[in-house]
Amino acid sequence: MVLFLLSHKILNMYKNILVLSFIFCPIVFCLSCKNNKRAVIAGNNTNPTSPKDTTEQIFWKELTALCGKSFKGSIIAGPSNDTTFTGKELIMHVRKCSENEIKIPFFVGYDSSRTWVLTRTDKGIQLKHDHRHQNGNPDKVTMYGGHTTNFGSKIRQVFPADQETADLLPVAIGNVWWIEIVSGESYIYNLRRVNTDRLFSVSFDLKTTVENPGPPWGWKD
Repeated sequence: MVLFLLSHKILNMYKNILVLSFIFCPIVFCLSCKNNKRAVIAGNNTNPTSPKDTTEQIFWKELTALCGKSFKGSIIAGPSNDTTFTGKELIMHVRKCSENEIKIPFFVGYDSSRTWVLTRTDKGIQLKHDHRHQNGNPDKVTMYGGHTTNFGSKIRQVFPADQETADLLPVAIGNVWWIEIVSGESYIYNLRRVNTDRLFSVSFDLKTTVENPGPPWGWKD
């Protein structure tokens, strides 16, 4: 009798285990599938934006997304007596990109002397202006620019003139450059000289790409 009762209890225990396994195994399996699906989605995103990204990092990713493309621009602000850009086709080509450097030649008609060079440093982002002669030699006024002093915003980074610029061009000590990127809309390069009315802005339409131009002066691919 005792053996019968014991075996009956053991049988009931195994039945309970079997019932619980039927209940919980599908739940565990479903949770596992959901986690795997999330992992696949994350793996398919080649340039994800993390919640931990700073505004500076988001700006850099937006800029990197333009690599290899060219866009047409137009002057939206400038000195009335400056005819440098009047009646000329303006093209920016996001030509060369690496993890910490992006080079953007700026073509003004047939003048291929200008390249914007953006570099990530341990303190932020640096903007320099590389000017070349047609033979490829550096202009005597070249590599001036500035460096960010904070994280900026997701669409705007500001570059006050650095010491190298002040030494090279004392008149430009009050220069402040800034670049604005509105994703899928526009890229705007701006220059303001503090305590003057000097303002220059050129806007490029990101909605439409144009044919890539040839290499700027001084470039060797």
